[in-house]
Parts: sequence; structure tokens; C-alpha cells
Amino acid sequence: MSDTADGLGMFQSVPGEYEAYQKASTSECPVSGMGAEFMPFSEEYLADPYAFFRRARAEEPVFFSAEMDAWVVMNYDDIVAIFQDPETYSAALARHPVTPLCPAAATLRDKLEITTEPSLVDEDPATHRDHRRIFGDAFTPKRLREIEPRIRAIVTRYIDRFIDDGEADLVKQMLYEVPALAIFIFLGASDEDAVKVKILGSKRALVNWGRPSDEEQVEMMAGMGEHWDFTKRLVDAALENPGDNYMGDMVRIYRDDPSKFTINYLYNVAFLMQFAGHETTTQASANGIKALLEDRGEWEAICANPDKMANAVEEILRIDSSIFAWRRIATRDTEIAGHQIMAGQKILLMLGSGSHDDAMFPGGAKFDHERRNAKRNLAFGHGAHFCMGAPLARLEMKIILEELTRRLPHMQLSPDQDWEYIPTLTFRGVQKLLVEWDVEKNPG
Repeated sequence: MSDTADGLGMFQSVPGEYEAYQKASTSECPVSGMGAEFMPFSEEYLADPYAFFRRARAEEPVFFSAEMDAWVVMNYDDIVAIFQDPETYSAALARHPVTPLCPAAATLRDKLEITTEPSLVDEDPATHRDHRRIFGDAFTPKRLREIEPRIRAIVTRYIDRFIDDGEADLVKQMLYEVPALAIFIFLGASDEDAVKVKILGSKRALVNWGRPSDEEQVEMMAGMGEHWDFTKRLVDAALENPGDNYMGDMVRIYRDDPSKFTINYLYNVAFLMQFAGHETTTQASANGIKALLEDRGEWEAICANPDKMANAVEEILRIDSSIFAWRRIATRDTEIAGHQIMAGQKILLMLGSGSHDDAMFPGGAKFDHERRNAKRNLAFGHGAHFCMGAPLARLEMKIILEELTRRLPHMQLSPDQDWEYIPTLTFRGVQKLLVEWDVEKNPG
């Protein structure tokens, strides 16, 4: 889960901070060897971007990509420095689509009554700090303790459905829905609505950060209005009768001091969380279980030592994050690792590369559930925009791993399966995960 993803940028119809910054010409930026080779939508790259990352960190850790019209940054320290300076490196373009909308989708968008505004992921730094204190601080340990048993019960119920089958597609049969159910418990919505919203948002990552077809853009846009209407009903119900949940907490804050944020802003945050609060956790969990089962020694180690589970989650987030790249735009002329960056130029932060950087994580390509600094991974960003939902995502992933290792320690990957990844610039997630086990070995 991340406060860096929601897919709303395509709705912004008035000039904003992004447009104010986007004034630099990049047509004469030098395209070097790595820049020419950087093809983030190619099948080879999508299957294994880490091979390219290793070469780039060694040969050219900062380069210009004409393909993406952006400077690409690979090293951990450079990425962290950019995150730590939101005044120079703005998040204003975070939600702007990589591929412009086709005319049919744009026409449909203009007919929708969706009143978006910058919210958390793309606000100016001062506004973001104020709102982050309100919306981020509400992810309290108390709230997490309250929902932990309910999340564990959901995970148990899903495993019960397939444990006697001897095989499963973990994405389809558990990981697709469980994180959506968890975020809806947190928000105070019903289980039935969670699955519906998951379906409505299924193409948001592709449409906003990929290269979708016109048909995919129109299909996603058609569902967006329905999703927005649902969000308004969810918030309006909380305004009428605030429950003992996150949304109820936000309503109570609003009632105490309406100057802190508007109702429309609350609509936007709730809309964001319904996507960012589950899609990333689905993908991170799938990537992580795949990585563990590919390294049998690591899988067996955490099966035998459940007290290591929390650190194993951090290593999962480091080794193959669901958000492995993110974007910024320069607000003024600056310099990154000796390269001159002009105001208005876009920057692509390769979080997946930074989290493999041997300078920070020795032997970074190897999974190590006991890695001491695994928690310094970049899966949740860094600095001012560090993911406010990180505690909930970590809790969900920990519970999923605990229950799978406890009940199916003998589980293994099904042989000869093809790995299909979501084809986007920033999101990474295996789309199916086939596993099998000997039912006779199931614990009693």
C-alpha cells in the first residue's frame, strides 16, 4: 500500500503545479548507451528489470531516456536525496498518465462528475505536511490491533477453501481479494463492496502508468464514474453516522475543525486509498511468495522460525517491490550525480534498483530473511511521501505469510509456469502464482 498511487491524474482538468513546472525542453538531452537500451515496456525488461538495473548501477547510474522523456536514477543514495528534497523535486506529476488518453476516453472523462484535486501524493510540500499529519497519523497501533484478528480470520477462510485441493493459484484464490477486504475493514465498508471496487479498479495501474489500448482506456474510464459515486456514498454515510474506524476518525476530525480539509478532499483521499490500499499489497505479496519459494532454504527457514516473519516481509519488499519506480519533476535547475537537470524536466526514480544497490544492501540480489537493514528498502518511498499505509500493508503481508507457512510448509511452486507481470512503468506484480502440495502432509 502506498500514498504514491491512485490513478486520478487523468481527471485533472485545470492547470496545476505540474503544468507550471513542465516548461523545459528535453529534446537536446544526451541519450547515452543505457538511455538507448532502456525499454521499460519490453517483454525482456518486464520479466527481469533487475538485470538491467545491475548494469546501469555499474555503468551509468544516472542517464536520460528519450523513450520516457526523463532522467532515470538508479543508485540508492541518489534516490533518497531526491525524496528528501520535495521543494526541488516535486511530486506534482505523480498521477499524470504515462500514455495520454485517447479522444474517446477523454470525452467520457469530461462527462463524469468527478471533482478531483491534489491529495497527499501530488500536493505542494507545505500542504502535504499538514494533511499527512492528519491522515497519516490516524494509522494508529490501536486501529491495527483492532483489525488484526479480522484480517487473520479472512486469510484463514481463504486458505480453508483450497487447502484440501493440493494446488492453487494464490493470486486468483487469495491475494487478489484479501488486501481489498482488509482496507475496507479499516475504512469501515462492507466485504461485498470491497470485491466490487477491486474489479472497478483492476485497470487503473495499466491505464495511468502503462501503455493501454484505446479500448482499455474507455473500459477503465467507464468504471471510474461508478467508483467515484461509490466513494461519495461511503464518505457521506460516515458523515451521517461515523463508525469506530478510520473513516469515522476522519469525520470526527472534520467536525471538530472543518478548516483542516474539505469534504471534497476527503472524497479524494478515500478514493485514493481504495486503490493504493490493496493493489500494491496484492502484488507485493505475490512477488514475495514467489521469491521465497524459489529459494527453498529461505522458505524453510521462516517456516521453522516464525519470529523472523516481520523481517522476512521487509526483505520481500526489498527484493521485488510492487512499486519499483516512481516519478518526480524538477522545480528549478539542479544537479544529480554530476548531471545538470533543468527546471521542468522529469525524473524517474528506480526504487527497485535502489533496493538492490550493493552499496546499501551487500549481496543485494540475494534474498536473506535475516538481513539487518532490510527495513531500509524503498518499497514505501522515503521522506515526506513515505507511504502512510505502510503499517497496514506490513501487517497484512505478515499475516498472509504466517498462515501459509503454518498450514502449508510443504507448498512449492508448480513447475513450468510462465510468469506474467503487469505491464506498467511503475507497478510490478506477477499476475498468477501456481503452487501445489501433498494433501496428505497437511497439518492436522
